[in-house]
Amino acid sequence: MAVKNKGKSMDKTYPHMQVAYDPQHKAAWVAMAAQPVPCFTQTLLHSLLAYFSDVRAEIDSGGREYRYIVGTSGVPGVYNLGGDLRLFAQAIVRRDRDTLMAYAADCIKVLYEVMTHLDRELTTINLVEGDALGGGFEGALAGNVLIAEKGARMGLPEVLFNLFPGMGAYSMLSRKAGGSVAEKMMMGGEIYTAEQLYEMGVVDILAEKGEGRQEVLRYIERAEKSPNSYRAMRRVKDYCNPVSYQELLDITTIWVDAALNLTERDLQVMSHLLHKQGNKFAG
Repeated sequence: MAVKNKGKSMDKTYPHMQVAYDPQHKAAWVAMAAQPVPCFTQTLLHSLLAYFSDVRAEIDSGGREYRYIVGTSGVPGVYNLGGDLRLFAQAIVRRDRDTLMAYAADCIKVLYEVMTHLDRELTTINLVEGDALGGGFEGALAGNVLIAEKGARMGLPEVLFNLFPGMGAYSMLSRKAGGSVAEKMMMGGEIYTAEQLYEMGVVDILAEKGEGRQEVLRYIERAEKSPNSYRAMRRVKDYCNPVSYQELLDITTIWVDAALNLTERDLQVMSHLLHKQGNKFAG
């Protein structure tokens, strides 16, 4: 699905995502809408990178002002289901390391852009209103602020097919909740509710079900009442909890090597999960 982002200086389409600009709050709302399964397809990754590049160019050229970028989903009940399991399985069977590495590199480029708020004076907010699993959870964690609705489910199930979440999960979770919590979540494969993750310090703001978008606006309005304080705090967090691109790249390289070690049985489990996804979103 491609939706136009209409504004004074940007009028482009971005496949597998929907973009809307809120001039009152100087906020862009970016809704992922990958097809046929709401996961991180290569098309979605490339659209996100292209959009971030366009936003930077617009800011630098004196176009529209961006103070917030809000990541959401255009698919009811799902934020993002994570990596493209079909691509994974095909590349592993072919022993195609280059394809896996290129895909993984695109993933961490997107995450790094969000984590570093495009290297511009803005704040990234991720709003989770449904399932955020695997790489989808990693994507949600990358925002400067994570807002989730009660009942939303998040987790890292990769251990079920003998892999681990290698696109930033440990880097981000260990900084927010500690290394032992990060390892437990990664190796346990458990799915958590937004309420549980809020108590653990992983979710920043817990919203009532159906009120996530209003909660984003309430956060923006609070931040705009004390903009100097909020921006300074974001800089402090950047300084005290830095995540380098090299760290993400080194870890995702370990992920690629681990993926190529998966057995036929592991791939069968992955295929079963892929089949369940396909059935759920068929038609």
